[in-house]
Amino acid sequence: MEKVTGKSILKGIAIGRILYYRKGEQQVKRTKIDDVEAEKKRYEEAKEKAVIQLNELYQKAVKEVGEMNAGVFDVQAMMVQDGDYVDSILNIIETQQVNAEFAVATTGDNFARMFAEMEDEYFKARAADVKDISERIINVLSGRENGGNIGDEPVIIVADDLAPSETVQMDKEKLLAFVTRHGSSNSHTAILARTMNIPALIGVEIREEWDGKKAIVDGSTGTLYVEPDEEIFEQLKKQKEDEEKSRAMLQELKGKEDVTLDGKQIKLYANIGGVKDVASVLANDAAGIGLFRSEFLYLESEDYPSEESQFTAYKTVAQNMAGKKVVVRTLDIGADKQIGYFNLDHEDNPAMGYRAIRICLDRIDIFKTQLRALLRASAYGNIAIMYPMIISVNEVRQIKEIVESVKRELDEHGVPYGEVEQGIMIETPAAVMISDQLAEEVDFFSIGTNDLTQYTLAIDRQNMKLDNIYDSHHPAVLRMIQMTIDNGHKHGCWVGICGELGADLTLTKTFIEMGIDELSVSPSFVLPVRKNIRETKLTDNN
Repeated sequence: MEKVTGKSILKGIAIGRILYYRKGEQQVKRTKIDDVEAEKKRYEEAKEKAVIQLNELYQKAVKEVGEMNAGVFDVQAMMVQDGDYVDSILNIIETQQVNAEFAVATTGDNFARMFAEMEDEYFKARAADVKDISERIINVLSGRENGGNIGDEPVIIVADDLAPSETVQMDKEKLLAFVTRHGSSNSHTAILARTMNIPALIGVEIREEWDGKKAIVDGSTGTLYVEPDEEIFEQLKKQKEDEEKSRAMLQELKGKEDVTLDGKQIKLYANIGGVKDVASVLANDAAGIGLFRSEFLYLESEDYPSEESQFTAYKTVAQNMAGKKVVVRTLDIGADKQIGYFNLDHEDNPAMGYRAIRICLDRIDIFKTQLRALLRASAYGNIAIMYPMIISVNEVRQIKEIVESVKRELDEHGVPYGEVEQGIMIETPAAVMISDQLAEEVDFFSIGTNDLTQYTLAIDRQNMKLDNIYDSHHPAVLRMIQMTIDNGHKHGCWVGICGELGADLTLTKTFIEMGIDELSVSPSFVLPVRKNIRETKLTDNN
């Protein structure tokens, strides 16, 4: 038996045979050609076919993993047709009188290297896309089918890395898990794996000779067992069966109230990143949406999303939720969420820099566009608006003035809007310490425990070297949460938690005892948290 470890992208257990996935990359040879125009035409035809393939992949991905995650193929289709990229290929064919395959490969290498060397994280990520589209065009020119065929037997895919196009083309019914040497937890492929609910490991020292061998992927420990011994096999097989039984039993909780044994009612909401996630919210029976991360509308766009496109997204979610509350967080970019077209300056400490509400209050035109879309959409459902990264009462008052000015504009044009609750994220120690004053200005608080832990402990949550001391259960963090709840309630605010800690089943009872009104978690955690709530009895019977 071989036992190797990596970083887990998604928990869960997969048992099956390994398929060592060979990308099928071929050595591109440089060939002298006589008819330049004919070669350029051959390239143009291959380019158009690649665009058709990518559009088909987009449609397939929308059905399987949702519109937001499918967006990578829209981006790639545009990159295939990018003027600079196309001009470079045609120029190489013409000036060097070489075959189209060589021109595409050369241009792909050059552009990928150029993107990889950029400081902007958004453009750095485009390097992988350039390689992917170049390989696709070369495949078309060579008459070779693009990947995706993994055979008839369900398998564990092992590969150096996987491009998004390779992942989405694979038959989901035949894909048990994937294990890669490269990749990151924030890559397109990792996002697709989470959405497909497929166990996945990255950073594993893989070996080609594993091909065809029996294996087990244990996502809870980040472990791959190749040719597992009988003891390990039986142990993990039983664990897998237990997990499946637990998931089946949780389905019985659908339609049940989120109430403790002694009658304390909790609002149990779900977090989403876009319109497509609403299906999962409804499937898991959440009582509402406690965090709509609106920044994903910006992250998946090549330019500032228009008022109409945002309005359509917010309206669709509000209508689909049929009167249940939808809390939309306004644009929260900066720090680890960079968007190229915002042209943000490089910062040595971006987590404490120009981000979230600071950008919105500085670039009010962008903020007002979003507010107009949100207020218009509120006529179609129960929308609440939440502002991130607040540190002062003055910021809240500025925001409220801007909202009122937007309402006046809508009134002047006869545009209807609903009654909208306004709240703030409590994610800085400053906001906690003045939460009594802030509560007098807003309708609700939502505690962002990820950033609150980071700022309270002075630990960069992106720094893996500090993982061993990053403690979201730290007494200081829990005291901050208690103080926020107490001050919110004294001044008429309901208080929720929308950070990762809300799904921590070891703290459900603690939060209820603290007096929390709402917990907002990933859709898949709604039923497990509901089970905890319904099994909780408060010690003081309050």
